[in-house]
Amino acid sequence: MIHIPCDRCQRQLEPAIDLHFTLTIELEAAGFDDEPEMSTPFEQMDDLEVLLEDCDATCSADFGEDLYQRRQYTLCKPCFQQYILNPLAKAPQAKPFGYQPG
Repeated sequence: MIHIPCDRCQRQLEPAIDLHFTLTIELEAAGFDDEPEMSTPFEQMDDLEVLLEDCDATCSADFGEDLYQRRQYTLCKPCFQQYILNPLAKAPQAKPFGYQPG
């Protein structure tokens, strides 16, 4: 039988029997604009046309992992439940002194 590990806890999962989740994360750089000023829509269309013409010669790997990454993880059910509660792994916020729920 084929077993796959949970990428978080390393538990061996049997894909046909064990409930598991495939988590796909896409990371894309934002906020960088090397040409902030386009004077006309015609210039934008000209630049787009050049990009499309060069598209066949350009591979997405040429952009490197600095701008885009796609990752996939396999999680068992308990690890998925923990992940979904706190996907960014933020530390719990401290309650103010004297805090009482209610």
